[in-house]
Amino acid sequence: MSVKIFRDNNANAVFVAQGTVGAWPFNCLQAVGNGDNTVSIKNLAKKYPDDTDFFEISNALYTVFVKDTGASWGADETTVVNELNAIFSSSGSSANNAPQITSSLAVSLTTGSTLNYELTATNGVGYEWSNLPAGVTTVDGNVRKLIGGSSLVTGTYNITAKAINYYGEDTETVVLTVANPAFADTKSIRFDMTQYMAATPSVSHPLYRASNGSGATDAWTISFWLKAGTATQQSQTVMSFGGSSKANDGAVWIKFDGSSGNNRIVLEYGTQYNQLKLITPASSVTANTWQHWVITYDGSSTGAASNSMSAYYGRFSVYKNGVAQTTTNSHLNYGYSGSVPATEFRVGRRVGSTGYLRSSYVDELALWGSDQSSNVAAIYNSGSTHNLSSLTSAPTHWWRMGDGDTYPTIVDNVGSLDLTMLNMTVGNIVTDTP
Repeated sequence: MSVKIFRDNNANAVFVAQGTVGAWPFNCLQAVGNGDNTVSIKNLAKKYPDDTDFFEISNALYTVFVKDTGASWGADETTVVNELNAIFSSSGSSANNAPQITSSLAVSLTTGSTLNYELTATNGVGYEWSNLPAGVTTVDGNVRKLIGGSSLVTGTYNITAKAINYYGEDTETVVLTVANPAFADTKSIRFDMTQYMAATPSVSHPLYRASNGSGATDAWTISFWLKAGTATQQSQTVMSFGGSSKANDGAVWIKFDGSSGNNRIVLEYGTQYNQLKLITPASSVTANTWQHWVITYDGSSTGAASNSMSAYYGRFSVYKNGVAQTTTNSHLNYGYSGSVPATEFRVGRRVGSTGYLRSSYVDELALWGSDQSSNVAAIYNSGSTHNLSSLTSAPTHWWRMGDGDTYPTIVDNVGSLDLTMLNMTVGNIVTDTP
């Protein structure tokens, strides 16, 4: 036996197909759960002479109630009662109880995914929503269900839900929390021989400088993971930025010195003839081992006065695996006081020259337009790569180095400065990560 119940909007009636029970106007029927997997259908317009409730259907298993298509109204007693009362236009318990929302009030969603939430309530008939975020809506024909949300940004959204019947209402706040998907670092880029990446920067690039450093507005931070190879070249470029002329144009040049007994990181700032050089201790780079490096610049002046060299060196700091490094410092012509033009930006090759990175890997390269010395620990994250864009001070540019990328483009996950792989193949995107 089955009881077919459905609403015909054209007839403005609810149809109950079972025995002699026929069509009923709105506000007459109510589904009541009995707590034993059975459901009764009460006729609110009728009473027995002794004023007791009149039931059109009593104590029927919830499984017998089907739609006009033959599909079940639900997988349990509570769901069937909710679904039936959603098409009946009155409700309330035998004790004339107001509705009570029973569905979870905490909902989680990851960015880019779609919401699928259904409001349930005991004795509920009418349902209302307010404060719905843009892009979230109800399902046509089922006002209790919310869908959408794929365009929502991370954050918390408070949605007001209301269940109503003849005897009252229940209003609750559904807290929708949108978070980024779980972070996964599965790819890096392998560099060798003449392979490198490049982009054409603008003056908005964090490493651009119009003249001698003027303070915090010229500050920057560079963060990257490096797995250096065993090649012995002295000038293996990790990253570089600046003009195309080594002799005349200022540049930021970070390189790996793999020569025998050295194995260190070198920062050169300025031109070939006017520069500051900071070198980490010998053997600070361990071959074939992932290490995290952060280099910061506070934005202040970096040259011209012979008696200010100590101050110029102090503008920069180098950190390995979250620990500040003691650098060996030198200069040419008392440092560099000129501009750093936005001409070239390269990874794995020096601007205006060669200096290729050899048999080495780079991962999670990021730039900030500020001095992040106080946040090095957060960036390093105890040696675990993580979502840098979720930091309180997010980077200006962030290249995942393979994750989410399609050859030959390495996407800037924060800004719009995508890198192009040159002299490379898709095989340079590898599954070797910190």
